[in-house]
Amino acid sequence: AALAASALAQSDTRIVQLPETDETRKEIDGIFETLAKITGLEPKRAVEFSRIERAGLKPFLEERVKEVVKPEELRAEEAALKKFGFVPQNFDLKKTTIDLLSEQAAAFYDFRKHKLFLIGGGEELMQHTVLVHELAHALADQHFDLEKYIESGRKSDDGALARMAVMEGQATWLMSEYLAHQTGNSLEDSPVLVKMMSTTAAMDTDRYPVFASVPLYLKESLIFPYTKGMLFQHELFLKKRETAFSEPFRKPPASTQQILHPEKYLEGVKPVRPKLPDFAQAGEYKDLTDGEIGEFDHAILLRQYGGDELAKELAPEWRGGFFKLLERKKDSRQVLVYASQWSGAEAAGRYFAAYRKVLQGKWKRMMVKVATATELSGTGDDGAFTVTLDGVRVTSVEGK
Repeated sequence: AALAASALAQSDTRIVQLPETDETRKEIDGIFETLAKITGLEPKRAVEFSRIERAGLKPFLEERVKEVVKPEELRAEEAALKKFGFVPQNFDLKKTTIDLLSEQAAAFYDFRKHKLFLIGGGEELMQHTVLVHELAHALADQHFDLEKYIESGRKSDDGALARMAVMEGQATWLMSEYLAHQTGNSLEDSPVLVKMMSTTAAMDTDRYPVFASVPLYLKESLIFPYTKGMLFQHELFLKKRETAFSEPFRKPPASTQQILHPEKYLEGVKPVRPKLPDFAQAGEYKDLTDGEIGEFDHAILLRQYGGDELAKELAPEWRGGFFKLLERKKDSRQVLVYASQWSGAEAAGRYFAAYRKVLQGKWKRMMVKVATATELSGTGDDGAFTVTLDGVRVTSVEGK
């Protein structure tokens, strides 16, 4: 999602920009005015827009990825996904990202250029609906500077996804409320409609075969900001009313846990950063990447390797997670150093047991040498590993 926000809809000689039409301008201005009434956020200027042809979009995106994401950053992100077992070892993050963007793009508000781009033609009702969503971004951008908002959250992976959920969730909520208004209804007094609209925010896999084929983690990462973000925004609307559309931009959520459990956001409950296990580097390794691994990440990991029920029961007991991915200088061998913290000893014990399933699932070969109530160690596909249960903390060193 962050890559989409920076790669899509920038000017390029291979994309032909089609002229504005009076009908489109009238439609955009009308939507913008209605969104202002719903949110209480007055437009500061008219939204610039262009319609561009779809031809040439994919090679354009390839160029944009090169410009926006450094190769080393892309390699590190892909390596971390593989090390945790979120994606298979032959997964190509760059290619998949470009394929997903090419398949899904219909319209895009570029918060760097402060401009709306409509891509190709489209069915009239669908285009109108997409316009509402993207214009909600434009309205937020005029008040809260979306580029700064997203960029300032990049230091925390989990926090960055939470900010994306604010941005996309609010736009999805406003799109849904706008559509409800057209039939004389409101999300405020229709929880069934809220649930229905948050569900339909998920991608139609029949229409998007690339999306349907990607690993669970990527699929859920793309859906999460729209579905859970919308429910988060609805809870803020019910509790905050007139400040519901500004507060999450002025006081960003700290984690995906706050998105999943809005009461934690409202109460200011933030995750902890558990201490990483000791790993003697002795100058042999360099840091490749690090970051928070949040409730969302743990829910997907548990769901992928332990099933839906386990994920539903255990993931909400998460209280903090952090990892470092190290790379040995002489041969590029990678070591994952990871810690998670849980609500209590019982939850930590359950995760310790569940993490064995994760290791067994993500590796083709696993040989256990030590298996006690507090330690699991042995060798796997990428070398030696040690998983430790220490009170409310579960740690792992893999690939040493």
